[in-house]
Amino acid sequence: MITLYDPFEGMQFGPGRCFLTGQPVGPAATVSVFSDWLTTTYGLAERPIYLLDQSHTTYAALRLPLVPALHARLAALEAEVQAAALAGPAALRALPPARLWQWLGKMFYGIFAAELVQQQEPLIKPQYPLAENVHLLQRFRAFFQLLQGLRVPTDYADFIPGSVFVLEVDAAYEAPAFEYDDDLNTLVFSIKMGNAVVVGTLVDIGFISQAMRQVYHDAQRPLHPAQVAEFKARAYYAAYLLAAVPDVYPRRPGPLDPPGTELVLDALVDDVTATIFNPWDNLGYAHTLTGLWPRWGIGEDRILANPFQPMSLLYNAEGQVQSAAEAAVWL
Repeated sequence: MITLYDPFEGMQFGPGRCFLTGQPVGPAATVSVFSDWLTTTYGLAERPIYLLDQSHTTYAALRLPLVPALHARLAALEAEVQAAALAGPAALRALPPARLWQWLGKMFYGIFAAELVQQQEPLIKPQYPLAENVHLLQRFRAFFQLLQGLRVPTDYADFIPGSVFVLEVDAAYEAPAFEYDDDLNTLVFSIKMGNAVVVGTLVDIGFISQAMRQVYHDAQRPLHPAQVAEFKARAYYAAYLLAAVPDVYPRRPGPLDPPGTELVLDALVDDVTATIFNPWDNLGYAHTLTGLWPRWGIGEDRILANPFQPMSLLYNAEGQVQSAAEAAVWL
């Protein structure tokens, strides 16, 4: 069985070491965090990305060190997602969830690593430095172990590393062709490509997708961009409430594992003694939703006009699903 690399031993996140194996690499042995097909399709190369210390880099400059032997594996993943993205939301939904999770996870990790490197000599010291947050680093360690599926053919035994949702934006309503946002503290990532939006909560081993099963089912239709933002708020807030951190256990493949598997990862949570989610709080959710609804000028006072039932555009006051056109009336 391969020896899993742990970059948290000595906080090895800078250039010079492959981000998946820890092997030394030269300055040219890198891979784009945001793939070349994304930066080309959406004209992102020189667009700025702002970091927590208020410095900035560009999409093209954001890269991860990678041993040459693994370039083909990551290129195959990018080609798989690119083909699905070109075909639309239905094709993205048809991808194996673990593959889509790996694709999101690589981008999220690249941003996280850039933040850690920048915080060694920050422009302005963040109020809560990432490297000093012990609970966050525990989550990231579990996430990184699961991300080793990028390295070799891996079977996630009876689970999906995180929850991945694919939404469709109604083309009748104006929205940017490309967007991404993330929350490093809760390990969530969202990316919009054309009329498809992919949302991932990256270290919950599927708990959030189970909790949001009905809402996701109801969201399988063209949505107003504000409805997409509401769905994201629900997923982001669920990630904030997530209290359980999985224990990840690598093991050798056995005769019952899929052919060609080189690594099997088991993930367990002690559901006898552990709390999976902290209690829901409408005020906390409203704060998250406000952060995703600024484009429409909807504030917490309106969201909490009824403090027992926060405003929704996905559902009407009677709890029935609303169309994009019906939601637009409220904006």
